[in-house]
Amino acid sequence: MSEEQKFAEYVRSNIEGAGKDIGFIGLSQVWVRECIRHNYAQNFTWLGRPIIQVPQDTYAIQELIWSYKPDLVIETGIAHGGSLIMSASMLAMLDYCDAVTSGSVLDPKAGKRRVVGVDIDIRAHNRAGIENHPLAHKITTFQGSSVAPDIFAQIKAIADGYDRIMVFLDSNHTHEHVLAELELYAPLTSKGAHCVVWDSGVEDLPPDMCADRPWGKGDNPKTAVWEYLKCLEGEGRTAADGAPLHFAYDKTIEHKIMITASADGFLKRV
Repeated sequence: MSEEQKFAEYVRSNIEGAGKDIGFIGLSQVWVRECIRHNYAQNFTWLGRPIIQVPQDTYAIQELIWSYKPDLVIETGIAHGGSLIMSASMLAMLDYCDAVTSGSVLDPKAGKRRVVGVDIDIRAHNRAGIENHPLAHKITTFQGSSVAPDIFAQIKAIADGYDRIMVFLDSNHTHEHVLAELELYAPLTSKGAHCVVWDSGVEDLPPDMCADRPWGKGDNPKTAVWEYLKCLEGEGRTAADGAPLHFAYDKTIEHKIMITASADGFLKRV
């Protein structure tokens, strides 16, 4: 066994141990609950744009993109644009590393890799921040409901030109809306890639923490994930590539980062 393999096994053992430590998991859930009271996730930026993510979840994004190396990332929910910029920066880094490996000259604007984002309301100052960012050339945005037929048709047309697709769902967090997004976008996820459903942790919060929202306990991304995966088990659906559609909870990601807004939300197409 090489030194790299030994270290990978050491890390695997660490993650497995953390996943069995009920006290550690409970403490992490308490931390997430308390950080919400302070709007903690809104304190961070990625290359200048607010990202509105718990930092540990951004680590997960980085690892997922580097590991799978998608050529298209689809994101529902844009907000300030930080998540789009993060995905675009990772795709740009993949382009750079490809050029280094091949010894070719890199034209930053010539790469095929792209991020597509959709939001029902892209506010003017956020749109300006995204469009004026140096990575804007790798980003395509749509304004409208992510589940509107015309919006999805345009995104699907783009996805048809790509082979390695990853999906992040982070818009309206009601059960009905997230389930509708899963029905549309999860089948676009390539085999071996992830469809991540953000903020599934709403299900685990005290009811009063979502009192001013249309979602809450029993009506949120996690309940939508549960229903969607249950439907997949019994219906034998196919993905956009025509192959059988199966997803598994990637608990390794959760147990690795431990502090996450998205328990049961890391879905890997298997």
